[in-house]
Amino acid sequence: MRVLIQGSELAAATAAAALASVGHRVAWLTLAQHPWRELEQADWLIREPELLHQLHEAQRGGALQILDSDAALSTLAGDEPLDVLWLALAPDQRELATHSVDRIAGLQSTPLVVVNNSTFPVGDTEQLEALLGHAGQVAVALPDMLEEGRAWQAFTRPSRWLLGCEDDQAAAQVRELLRAFNRRSDSFQRMPRRAAELTKLSINGMLATRISYMNEVAGLADSLGVDVEHVRQGMGADPRIGYQYLYPGCGFGGPNFSRDLMRLADVQSASGRESALLEQVLDINEHKKETLFRKLWGHFHGQLEGLTVAVWGAAFKPGTARIDHAPVLTLLRALWAQGVHVRLHDPAALPALRKEVGEHPLLTLCQADPYEACQGADALMLVTEWKCYWNPDWRRLGEALSERLVLDGRNIYDPAYVAARGLVYRGIGRRADP
Repeated sequence: MRVLIQGSELAAATAAAALASVGHRVAWLTLAQHPWRELEQADWLIREPELLHQLHEAQRGGALQILDSDAALSTLAGDEPLDVLWLALAPDQRELATHSVDRIAGLQSTPLVVVNNSTFPVGDTEQLEALLGHAGQVAVALPDMLEEGRAWQAFTRPSRWLLGCEDDQAAAQVRELLRAFNRRSDSFQRMPRRAAELTKLSINGMLATRISYMNEVAGLADSLGVDVEHVRQGMGADPRIGYQYLYPGCGFGGPNFSRDLMRLADVQSASGRESALLEQVLDINEHKKETLFRKLWGHFHGQLEGLTVAVWGAAFKPGTARIDHAPVLTLLRALWAQGVHVRLHDPAALPALRKEVGEHPLLTLCQADPYEACQGADALMLVTEWKCYWNPDWRRLGEALSERLVLDGRNIYDPAYVAARGLVYRGIGRRADP
């Protein structure tokens, strides 16, 4: 098929590489504010396994053409009709989607499927279809279900696709478009368009609710002197609950997760329904981003000015270079407000952090290794659970940290083991004693 993909986000890059890799003729139109020459150097794309390599391979093979000019829309559609227009745009790019669909519809009178893979409000796919002028031109919703750090795998070996489509011919077209990734089993869940759009938002709303609930339980466990790990295992063993997204921590972030929650709250508000639950989930998460700061405050009885703290991890999750809505941003502001100097290490996100906060007098970025950040520090805060942090040299840490304090924001360490090595352990609802 002849496919035009528009967007400069992870979803657009992944779709361009994957569809070109299985024989489709793909043109990827990047956005003017984020052209290909910039994206090619972006840390988030470089760090995404397989993706940049697959994009280069598709370019070399001629299956993928990457364009930076909006003028290419007219050329592409006028040259030879498109089969699919794939929109992978951010929430603030709805006008661009409308503009592109309107132009394509005006240039092409042949059948066309518009795949809305964007993070738009519920109902926008129907509005896009209203711009199309041919009986065979249909817009379908295919919500973005990718995970940063495994986008290529998620697209090429999907557990499922949410397909919002009321038209049988358009559904068949999308199935054919993605047939190469759907051979193991039929992974399409077809439903009406609005249902698919709401389902995507609701999934992330449920996952966020589980995380925030578990964080509330961890706070209660702290107050009662209970190790929350026992509670987590007991809850997860119940088949009605399970273990997924049942790990307490210092808050979640990320461009998609946080954005979808706010989008779901907006949908509730626009429909005249106020969601006290969603507001609580968001409030709990923002509160939890300061958990490590409060534990540090408690340990030093509020006397924080002049301290130096090592921080391991800035990215919102392991495997990505992004810091969108990351807990570390809230944590840094709280520490700096008390005059605490921060020495921070992250395997991938330092450029993004430097761009976000600039040159701050109370921040030192450490690129060499995690232990560089611990030199001269009073305490260590684990914020992002990168694999390189899971098994540290405890003797070396004990010698580097003057107060020998370890604040584990992801509960990845064994409290009793750390305490046996002569360090002071503080986790999220965890206890060093039985």
